[in-house]
Amino acid sequence: MPGEKNFFQTFGEAFAKGDIFTKVSFLVWGLGYIGHGQLMKALLVTLVEGLGLYFLALYGAPNLAKFGTLGTVKMEMVFDVTTMKNVVNDYDNSFEILLMSMISFVVIAALIAAAMMVVTSNYQLQKIRAAGKKTNNLLQDVNVYLNEKFYVTLLTLPVLGVVVFTIVPLFILIAVAFTNYDQQHMPPNDLFTWVGLSNFFTLFGGGGMTSTFGYSFAKVLTWTLVWAFFATFTTFFGGILMAMFINDKKTKCPKLWRTLFMVTIAVPQFVTLLLVRNFFSNNGICNTMMANAGVTDFLHNIGLLDKGLSYIPFLTQPGWAMFTIIMINIWIGVPYQMLIATGVLMNIPADMIEAARIDGASPIQQFIHLTIPLLKPTILLTAIMSTSGTLQLFDESVNLTAGGPGKATMTLTHYIYNISFVETPKFNYAAALSVFILVVVAVLSAIQMKVGDKRD
Repeated sequence: MPGEKNFFQTFGEAFAKGDIFTKVSFLVWGLGYIGHGQLMKALLVTLVEGLGLYFLALYGAPNLAKFGTLGTVKMEMVFDVTTMKNVVNDYDNSFEILLMSMISFVVIAALIAAAMMVVTSNYQLQKIRAAGKKTNNLLQDVNVYLNEKFYVTLLTLPVLGVVVFTIVPLFILIAVAFTNYDQQHMPPNDLFTWVGLSNFFTLFGGGGMTSTFGYSFAKVLTWTLVWAFFATFTTFFGGILMAMFINDKKTKCPKLWRTLFMVTIAVPQFVTLLLVRNFFSNNGICNTMMANAGVTDFLHNIGLLDKGLSYIPFLTQPGWAMFTIIMINIWIGVPYQMLIATGVLMNIPADMIEAARIDGASPIQQFIHLTIPLLKPTILLTAIMSTSGTLQLFDESVNLTAGGPGKATMTLTHYIYNISFVETPKFNYAAALSVFILVVVAVLSAIQMKVGDKRD
């Protein structure tokens, strides 16, 4: 009904007009501590509830009232008959409404938590008084939070930082995935609104795989999964084998070899990728060496290289680019996995390996039947962790091939960046993709924690 007010509008107007009951109501919960000698908690809870309700009254109420529609009035020039001038109307901003609404939800949750904390704490204090014991005063409370509960004092600021800089943006990201926030609905000039699950239907081919976005997503997702598989297992098992070779008693100067491979970790990956991109370019040093060594002609003869090419298209043809990126990742990733494997291999009893050797087990049998079973918990944890990280990798795709050729080597994270800031902005699809990655990584993390618990 026109003119009908909801709860948030009524509360906001009452607070703004100076209703004494509205302005003082938040004091009731906080001051409930004082009767039990909990002045410090009373002041903190009162401050939290006071600031929270002030924010809700000033910003939360008007934005929550429009949360269901994300605004109805677009920004435009209107003619004011009283001043005979064109003025900008009192417009809505969909993103501002969404932002303030999400912050308001977090504030409401904090107020409810504070109220529950007051009730619980007062009940505990009442039990202490009933038992004939004395409750703490202000100085004793301060002493408790500087000694026995000092961890609470230290963690307060980081927790607030996580809420402000992680949880609130995460909620906004998830919310944007259910809107039509794109180039055609860009605030403040235009509004965006809720569209339900339509972005996810488009994401997974609900609009037909011939559509540009659905086809591109399927192509990018396929390469990302292939990339994640090969990047994870090649580097991991390569790291194990490298660690075994270096730590073998027959290897001379193991510290030197270990140091040489660790140099790849010391050099920033961004710099390494830029140098490697120049090495493997069409006119780079690798192509020059391959041509001089006759490798290019050999590839022509066996049909792996087009006759019209005088170079190997390491980064400019889809198949070659995929292969090259995986090989480069092995060079970058194996030393890191080697360090992890070295620490685990040192914990394998030497007498167990010696006993297997005396019993006639070959090095391959020792690796399959002895080393791998002992490394199994670490292998699972590291594989899950590496897969989660690989799904979010961005550097290789951007610095080596810029996602090309034809998005053949573009990963999901690069694709999100691309449709947000390079192509025509589609923030709704980018958010939907981010939610998809979030769910996958969350599942992998849950599995990792489960495996870790079994290992303990």
